[in-house]
Amino acid sequence: MPNFDYIASARRTIGLERDAVDSLLQRLNNHFETACDTLLACTGRIVVTGMGKSGHIGRKLAATLASTGTPAFFVHPGEASHGDMGMITPQDVVIALSNSGNTAEVVTLLPLIKRMGVPLISITGNPASTMALAAVANLDTAVEQEACPLNLAPTSSTTTALVMGDALAIALLEARGFSAEDFAFSHPGGSLGRRLLLLVDDIMHSGETMPLVSRQTSLRDALLEMTRKGLGLTGVINEQQQLVGIFTDGDLRRTLDQSVDFHAMTIADVMTAHCKTARSGMLAAEVLKIMEDAKINGLFVVDAKGQPVGALNMHDLLRAGVV
Repeated sequence: MPNFDYIASARRTIGLERDAVDSLLQRLNNHFETACDTLLACTGRIVVTGMGKSGHIGRKLAATLASTGTPAFFVHPGEASHGDMGMITPQDVVIALSNSGNTAEVVTLLPLIKRMGVPLISITGNPASTMALAAVANLDTAVEQEACPLNLAPTSSTTTALVMGDALAIALLEARGFSAEDFAFSHPGGSLGRRLLLLVDDIMHSGETMPLVSRQTSLRDALLEMTRKGLGLTGVINEQQQLVGIFTDGDLRRTLDQSVDFHAMTIADVMTAHCKTARSGMLAAEVLKIMEDAKINGLFVVDAKGQPVGALNMHDLLRAGVV
């Protein structure tokens, strides 16, 4: 079909699905509140089930719940009829998805769920269906028309179910006070986990690898310390071992413009006092923010007494995958 207007078709599909999602706003009622209260009160796990396309949406809902503080998993309704019902306990809550609300494989499970005393939450497009009537709360995701021009393939209906599931998960997330750190524990891998879990203590240079000199050290010897430790900086400490300044490659370039005597001048004469520091225990991502805001390439990590316990530069953050 060389003259087919693909863009017009896409616009029609997006418009229909957008309108279907907008219609959900008028259907948020006490059933949604009951569903949230039931899920928050659950002492077991959330068991999500659904057949076909609804099953695919159900898998995504279970994954979203599990990663945002609500323990959940998906059970295929066909498998549940052949042994997997044993995965459901009386402490659990079941969320069942079906556009018609009368999917045979799911309806077959309802008497067993009721017999166990497990609360059922349905996400259906038919409030008068068997599933909806058996549920303690039914989330209505009905659509006037599927985006499919034949009005057959689940398109708009799966989108509304997906959005309703996300609304449920995020409402629970906010009600629990779920934090970014909590989220990180569910996502330890990849760049997200590194940004949310990696501490500055895990990547900083400490002990003998930390470049430090006293205030009385000559500029020449301070440069030797910088060269030996290879971080492009050195910290300056006082008699109480507290950090009082820093000297970096940038400071060195500015000092060279002044034609100073490297043997006679002490590091205290050219160091940057009141320098930016990080605290032990801070997230590496927080330290990155400090460095970016201050436009610096390195800093020291200090303890509660102001004594340096580590040093790092932008290359360390790059190697750790934080940047």
